Amino acid sequence: MSDVLELVEARLRTALGEPDARAAVTFLGTDRIEVLRFVDSGVVRYATLGMSAQPMADPTTVVADPLRGPRAELLLSVRGGLADTDKVLRPLAVLAASPQVEGVVVAPGASLDVGDPLWPGASFTSVLVAAPGGLVEDLELDEPREPVRFLPLLPMTPNEAAWKRVHGAEALEKRWLEHGTDLRDPLRPGVPLD
Repeated sequence: MSDVLELVEARLRTALGEPDARAAVTFLGTDRIEVLRFVDSGVVRYATLGMSAQPMADPTTVVADPLRGPRAELLLSVRGGLADTDKVLRPLAVLAASPQVEGVVVAPGASLDVGDPLWPGASFTSVLVAAPGGLVEDLELDEPREPVRFLPLLPMTPNEAAWKRVHGAEALEKRWLEHGTDLRDPLRPGVPLD
């Protein structure tokens, strides 16, 4: 599956330029997950590399199909220089390993929680998985493999995450839009939810 990761890295480089840093994390019983950092005009983008090596499988499936199933990598964009966001590398790797570790299928609209601040001083402990296709186009693979989707992550405060569980992802995204929320601001307060 290293061929898939080579194609994924090439797609990331085409869309985001050359990474200026990378780190690797390996969890017991999982494949290695790398996180690449790209800096462009004051915006820092973190992209996982390794989550798409294997397709995600429904946890109720007895035997996972080695070819068929959704594949994804995660993208997080924040404004640089405002917080120590490089500490997000490990939480991102944990999220990227969750399909292998917990058998979850990561898809748009899902909430992923790390239980701790995403970086020091962050008011965010979870993320909303947004729809792919904006920043990095899907990467088509040879049949029968499904394309690799590059899923943007939108940091959520605990209150936003709780509100999203009740009202849904679309309602939270609408609330953010109505209030002009800068989702790239690593220091932003939670959106008003009353």
